[in-house]
Amino acid sequence: MKKLTYNHLSSEERDKIAVLRAQGKSIREIARKLKRNPGTLSRELQRNKSPTYNVYLPHRAQQRAVNRKKESVQRERIRNPKIRAYIKRKLKLRWSPEIIANMLPKDMPGLSVSHEAVYQFIYDPDVRKEYNLVRFLVRSRYKRRLRGHSKKHSKSHIPSRVPITERPAEANDRQRYGDWEADTMVSRQSSAALGVALERKSRWVHLAKLSAKTSRAFRSAINRRLSRYPRHLRRTITYDNGSENTEHLEINKTLGTQSYFCAPFHSWEKGSVEHIAGLVRLFLPKKTDFATISKERLRHIEYLLNTRPRKCLDYRTPAEVFTSSVALRS
Repeated sequence: MKKLTYNHLSSEERDKIAVLRAQGKSIREIARKLKRNPGTLSRELQRNKSPTYNVYLPHRAQQRAVNRKKESVQRERIRNPKIRAYIKRKLKLRWSPEIIANMLPKDMPGLSVSHEAVYQFIYDPDVRKEYNLVRFLVRSRYKRRLRGHSKKHSKSHIPSRVPITERPAEANDRQRYGDWEADTMVSRQSSAALGVALERKSRWVHLAKLSAKTSRAFRSAINRRLSRYPRHLRRTITYDNGSENTEHLEINKTLGTQSYFCAPFHSWEKGSVEHIAGLVRLFLPKKTDFATISKERLRHIEYLLNTRPRKCLDYRTPAEVFTSSVALRS
């Protein structure tokens, strides 16, 4: 049987691909003209197209291919057993490769590793087969996709709603403590939900189990968790426009806070708590029945999040920043 060989696409072939694509030719038509396998061209278009404009530019594609080949030769597998053990141990704590790379020299002086090398180690076929470390990466099991928007509320259903554009500059710039973001997480397996509250400056997190995603349950959870703090730690709370936030005025009466709301369908305007919700999914993936989660389990997840070094905090933990800078009510 004749052995199959494979030759990488040349710069000239990439120029022809771009021209023929501009003429509206299909991948199979281009493959016949270049005497190439259609699968080769399909992979080329997917791997080397512009990530910004979603178009195929031959000179950029050539440079990406060259860089990819160069990096594949230069990158070295992590051979130090101490570093390998450290990576596996910290990944199980849901640390990202970037956090691992920055904390390794502090925890083990004299040793270092780049976050790219950590990724290469995680995705090494042998390592992946034996340990499956990919499952510990943030959102490793999810694909980004466009989601439909609900239009069921043609008018604002939030009483006395104040837009986020009116939030004080001190809160926007994280110049002080006491400005919070709130969110809820739902489960398709039950009516139970999770309430999430995050202090913007320190990234200090509170998690609370809700019997249901209702305004009453959410109000009770927020009041219970934040009422323990002194007045200067209860300034503002930023919400999205979900119906569970309709009792925000009652929360303000109890906590002395001021409410602000993201623009409709702009939940990214409270991106810190959205990010934390994504991290929670590492421990409680979709299809988890929140009704079965114990209070102890939730506190443990909360602890792991609050002791996780954060790049935005210069790799300090939320616990370090919050407890060292704020005197809690005894």
